[in-house]
Amino acid sequence: MAFAGILSDADITAALAACQAADSFKHKDFFAKVGLASKSADDIKKAFAIIDQDKSGFIEEDELKLFLQNFSASARALTDAETQAFLKAGDTDGDGKIGVDGDSLHHFYTLDLSPRL
Repeated sequence: MAFAGILSDADITAALAACQAADSFKHKDFFAKVGLASKSADDIKKAFAIIDQDKSGFIEEDELKLFLQNFSASARALTDAETQAFLKAGDTDGDGKIGVDGDSLHHFYTLDLSPRL
C-alpha cells in the first residue's frame, strides 16, 4: 500500500467507508479519520508526494478528483462539487492548485475550514 509506514490500513479502511456515497466526502473528517491531521511535517510531505501523481510539486484538480483512489484503487472518484470544495479549502493563494510549500502543505492537512471571505 502506498501509505504503508505513514497511515494504518485500519484507519484508511474506516475513512474510506465513511465517504462511500457520492457527496459524502468531507476533507476535514477524512483527514481526521485516516490520521493525517495529527502526522508530522515529514509524514505529511510523504503523503503529499503520493497524492501529487505527476510530481509537479502541486496537487491539481484532476489529482484531487481521484484523491480517494490514492488510498484504495477501488475507491470512488470525488464528485465535481467535492473536488471544488476540497480545492478551495487547500488552495491558499488562489492559483487553482495546492502547493507543497510550508503554509499550503500545513493548511492542506490541518484545513482550517472556516469560510473564506
